[in-house]
Amino acid sequence: MSIQIFILSRLMEGNNYPYKIKKQLSAPIPLDQLVGLTESKLYYHFESLVKQGLIEIVEIIKEEHRPDKQVFGITHKGREELPKKIYKLFENADAITDMLVGLSNLKYVERDKIISILEKKLVSFTTRWEEIKTFDNVDFYPDKEKLLNFISGYYSTRTEHTIHWMEELINRLKNEEI
Repeated sequence: MSIQIFILSRLMEGNNYPYKIKKQLSAPIPLDQLVGLTESKLYYHFESLVKQGLIEIVEIIKEEHRPDKQVFGITHKGREELPKKIYKLFENADAITDMLVGLSNLKYVERDKIISILEKKLVSFTTRWEEIKTFDNVDFYPDKEKLLNFISGYYSTRTEHTIHWMEELINRLKNEEI
């Protein structure tokens, strides 16, 4: 979904072709490499967006001794669907890293709605963590005590870190720092 949001957001700014969008995704940080985006995956997402009626071919550029370039534009339906896809991205995200494309496209959504989604997610996450912390050490695995301590420490640190940064994200959104 993140790749499709990225494509739609680029096409909101103007017609474009896949290769140029892939180059935009890789600069200044090579996000295409970090998420394992190959050209075939990128073209798959373009085809999927065309099938959904969210983008369309608006021009074919023919160059001598080079393959034709298909230039895409976003449709009216695509303009309507982009915010919905961004909201869904935030609703389904398990970590802040899953939200990065959405965060970079906040101009297409209502900030207050994103904050509300994140606050609900934080309450749910915090409540679940509080429940998990009440579990007693597992006495029926005495031979696994060191492993359980390691796992407990890992999840404790990771969860507290996630809660901290979720709260930080919400505050920065509220203060329009992001």
